[in-house]
Amino acid sequence: MKKSRFIVLILVFMLLAFIVTVFSLYLINDPEFKVLNAETRKGLPGQFIQLSDGITHYEVANPDSAKTIILVHGYSVPYFIWNGMFEYLAKQGFHVIRYDAFGRGYSDRPEKLYDTMLFRKQLYELISALHIKNPVSLAGVSFGGAVVGDFVVHYPDLVDKIILIDPVYQFKHLNAQKTFADIHIAIQSDDIAEGQLSDFKYPANFPNWVEQYRDQMKYKGFRNAYISTRLDYDGPSIIENYKKLDLLHKKVLLIWGKDDQTVPFRFSDSLRTLLKVKFLPVADAGHLPYLEQPEKVNPEVLSFLK
Repeated sequence: MKKSRFIVLILVFMLLAFIVTVFSLYLINDPEFKVLNAETRKGLPGQFIQLSDGITHYEVANPDSAKTIILVHGYSVPYFIWNGMFEYLAKQGFHVIRYDAFGRGYSDRPEKLYDTMLFRKQLYELISALHIKNPVSLAGVSFGGAVVGDFVVHYPDLVDKIILIDPVYQFKHLNAQKTFADIHIAIQSDDIAEGQLSDFKYPANFPNWVEQYRDQMKYKGFRNAYISTRLDYDGPSIIENYKKLDLLHKKVLLIWGKDDQTVPFRFSDSLRTLLKVKFLPVADAGHLPYLEQPEKVNPEVLSFLK
């Protein structure tokens, strides 16, 4: 009997030690120590606009041009993912807008479900708040392709042409409870930031990418948005929206890096069975072909938009 109690005490002690260790690692590694507000936004680039669910961070070029294209970023890399493409289209005279989705970059992190409705509503309200009258063209990269697809099927009259770049096809939910996911991601935050380099075939060409990504991780609510999107976004709707998009007969340009390891190139075949597109496969490029092969991608994008 005494031996059994001793074993139980040892197990309880080991469990408590494990909990204390994990909690300590959580506190030490948790990068979120800032709050996004008027004070912390001072000096940040871009502009800010109040929408119903919070403040959205965005950048705009050539606002007086009648030809508008809005650039929608992916799952967690904010609007700097459009560096290069934004400037290129601006030089061509387009009214170009890029913005940070809620929970990313310097946009607010509202205490809401990060589901299809939240992302759709943010884009709709941004277009309304900026008083854009003519139909816009939309470009979505990676997860941004899902956001674009969902938006177009709900607001087809607001959209002219569509560009999908290595768009998400299969969206897997986190196989973990939110609390455990939060602890794991806090402890592994450096790995998540470093892991963004896997989007490139030649990561050495983008030496500042990880540091740019890390900056958004300092602000409270990033991790909640990261997790909630994986738990609450309607994954099955992504493919259904691609099918519905085909019925709208919009002009769609599909661009895909042949060496993409994030959303493998084989999914370009799957998507093209659902959706009629003009297709641009890009050799010697990973998940972000417009960054690795701009001389191949930019002229095609320009030609498509014109």
